[in-house]
Amino acid sequence: MSFPSSSLSSSSFSSSAAAHPLAPYGWDADWAAEFAPYAAQGLVPGRVVRVDRGRCDIVTPEGTIWADTAFVVPRDPMRIICTGDWAAVDPDGDPRFVRTLLPRRTAFVRSTSSKRSEGQVLATNVDHIAICVSLAVELDLGRVERFLALAMSSTDGAALLGDAAGAGERTAEPIVVLTKADLVPDAVTLSHLVEDIERIAPGVQVLPVSSATGEGVDVFSAIVSGGTSVLLGASGAGKSTLANTLLGQDVMEVQAARDVDGKGRHTTTTRNLLVLPSGGVLIDTPGLRGVGLWDAGVGVGQVFSEIEELAEDCRFHDCAHEAEPGCAVRAAIEDGTLPERRFDSYRKLLRENQRMVAKTDARVRAEIRRDWKRKGAEGRAAMDAKRGRIR
Repeated sequence: MSFPSSSLSSSSFSSSAAAHPLAPYGWDADWAAEFAPYAAQGLVPGRVVRVDRGRCDIVTPEGTIWADTAFVVPRDPMRIICTGDWAAVDPDGDPRFVRTLLPRRTAFVRSTSSKRSEGQVLATNVDHIAICVSLAVELDLGRVERFLALAMSSTDGAALLGDAAGAGERTAEPIVVLTKADLVPDAVTLSHLVEDIERIAPGVQVLPVSSATGEGVDVFSAIVSGGTSVLLGASGAGKSTLANTLLGQDVMEVQAARDVDGKGRHTTTTRNLLVLPSGGVLIDTPGLRGVGLWDAGVGVGQVFSEIEELAEDCRFHDCAHEAEPGCAVRAAIEDGTLPERRFDSYRKLLRENQRMVAKTDARVRAEIRRDWKRKGAEGRAAMDAKRGRIR
């Protein structure tokens, strides 16, 4: 099978990409242009649909193959091949190898559960991040804010592969999907729950969905029909059930959530990329027990934009929003316009993200040490003044 050369016009890329066997998986003119140099080397393009123990399933123009990932620097967690990646594959090798990955447009990254400063890429080249929240249990607003902060930081995916030239300004659009909406039969109560999420998710669409009754499914299907979407959430959030509903068949295994706390078991153990009959591509993921921040400062600022706007009116530019005079943030908390819970969540995520960044950035570590020393000196001076040692 022949592939376009780098000398072809953009219109040629567009027409050939539209008719490409991988078009249902998201292949487009931009990917064709990125891949042109590898086509000249006799390699074939493919999209990773599943990864398991150093091997991966890749869909290529000739069909799905099983390939080894040894060529893709396995010791670096940020470079490990991931579901959603586009790859260049040697078609004649035995075994077949992934030779390289195309620059990632976007990537959803969390910190690993280990004590080391490492990130884990959960999905790449996604256009929509669907944060699934079950209405079978009480809403955990702090957890939703955490997911949103990471989702809003899912930019510059190419930079994760060390390719600054390939890094763009594409972003993955987050959406909060309130699953199991049929368990909240009262329309007024459901609208209040939607409003609770909308207040903490500025500019983000919040959509109640029920796989049992079909409520909201057509709207969600229309959203994900354009591009690649990933389902994220805790076990028991209804991700696999929603995926099956969109697929129109039981492809993903589903287990009932516990009645006690609404939590489910890990029925999905790998991240799977699925082509939807109505168009678009869906990545279903295992339930996430922990969602640690990874370089999510931009996302935290966007999720809590009203707090950062208030901070601009504080008397001191380095206000800690604790007991300083003229603090606009504390004033908003005291008059009730800013909930204390939301401010606590903001500070918690800021501190966590700063600690994570400091593990990998010596400059940030030095700034933190200087700040500690400054605050320590100010505290000692205040104590000395209180004790009358300074007249």
